[in-house]
Amino acid sequence: MRHGWLLLLVVYTAYINATELTFELPDNEKQCYYEDLEQGVKFDIDFQVIAGGNYDVDCFVTDPLNSILYDERKKQYDSFSHTTAMKGEYKVCFSNEFSTFSHKTVYLDFRTGDERPLLPDTSRSTSLTQMESSCMSIHEILRAVSDSQTWYRLQEALDRTRAEDLNVRVFYWSVGEALILFVVSIGQVLMLRSFFNDKKTNVATST
Repeated sequence: MRHGWLLLLVVYTAYINATELTFELPDNEKQCYYEDLEQGVKFDIDFQVIAGGNYDVDCFVTDPLNSILYDERKKQYDSFSHTTAMKGEYKVCFSNEFSTFSHKTVYLDFRTGDERPLLPDTSRSTSLTQMESSCMSIHEILRAVSDSQTWYRLQEALDRTRAEDLNVRVFYWSVGEALILFVVSIGQVLMLRSFFNDKKTNVATST
């Protein structure tokens, strides 16, 4: 039973104060994410465009006074870290207003605060028991697994979108080739018939 509680503690501390979103961003629109933070809190932002257009988006971050902390244009992916200087509502916005036709799919990972220590009552000079060492190892492994799963999920979504786009292009290209071959075939048949009609006309005129 004790093992179960320790494992639950590891899972809980690995994901605390983190928000992951995947959302649609239509063309000519802007969407924002709001977060109330205390003063002196560190937050980290990772985002990536996984589908749509040229896989780029405008992103900016503002503080409670609407001062711009981060402003980048037409980025496919990026990261940003900041420690708050005041308490209030911080805003993360993604804009696709420069795009007229293509909508985007955006992934956002918003993390706030420092990760809580797994064993807060221990210090560096304190020797760990075998159980505590096992918990620390499991904690690090789970964090690495979580990061790897997020990366693979993003890559899978990006590759799937590109494969679907390629499939659509191949389909339309095949339809275009079939139409061209059909038109060329009809043209050749009509041309051959015109040759025979000309010969029949010449024979009838001679007789």
